[in-house]
Amino acid sequence: MTLSIRNQLPGTVTEVHRGEVMATVKVRLTGGQDLTAAITLEAVEELGLAPGSPVSALVKSTEVSLATGRIEGLSIRNQLPGTVTRLALGEAMVIVKVTVDGGELTAAITKDAAGDLGIFVGSDVIVLIKATEVALATDLQ
Repeated sequence: MTLSIRNQLPGTVTEVHRGEVMATVKVRLTGGQDLTAAITLEAVEELGLAPGSPVSALVKSTEVSLATGRIEGLSIRNQLPGTVTRLALGEAMVIVKVTVDGGELTAAITKDAAGDLGIFVGSDVIVLIKATEVALATDLQ
């Protein structure tokens, strides 16, 4: 299957916490970082997710935010440190490629935000992803 989602990180499920209709699934990425996905119980069961299950974490680039340092007191569970490796400047938007342990992530942010952050190739950043914006797939690896 080919997807338009650029951010596809392989990993292994380490925990599944079931709620009434949703679950949080913790995934250890190949680079050693942990990522949390909030998905429906139906998806957990259809995918057969359990500790040890190989998965790919999928995130649209428009759902990836960047910060210049770790942020405390924030509800966003996923904060991955990385380094900017490429900037593609447009009139209104900037595509930012960030290398993290175990892969690469793409963020689509406004040109104003990129300017305010002062990011450049080689900048250290923190990639921020809400758990509700992480999808999981079992057949992409």
